[in-house]
Amino acid sequence: MNEDEDAVLALLDDEYARAILAHLTIEPMSVDELCTACEMSDATAYRRLNRLQEVDLVTEKQEIDPDGHHYKRYVATVEAVTIAFADGAYKVEVTRSRTDPADRFTDLFEGLS
Repeated sequence: MNEDEDAVLALLDDEYARAILAHLTIEPMSVDELCTACEMSDATAYRRLNRLQEVDLVTEKQEIDPDGHHYKRYVATVEAVTIAFADGAYKVEVTRSRTDPADRFTDLFEGLS
């Protein structure tokens, strides 16, 4: 098993990381929204988001609110994590989202035309 697989499994063992991933499969969220939804502190959310980004399970995108302020929203980049056991070993496979969030937005916009 490699370090990335170890990191993914360690994160999935963490209840806050799982809660963040679950909520981000619904819609992109800011840290404040995640803190409310997952009942966690800002510091906890930022630590988990950093770890989730390190193993590419979450990505961030910049948003601009109506007042012109910039803030980040986070998006899950994972659809599934599979652990297979065979021949005295195990393998972790991460299935990523099919398209980048920007590509999904473009597809949605083009579908409206």
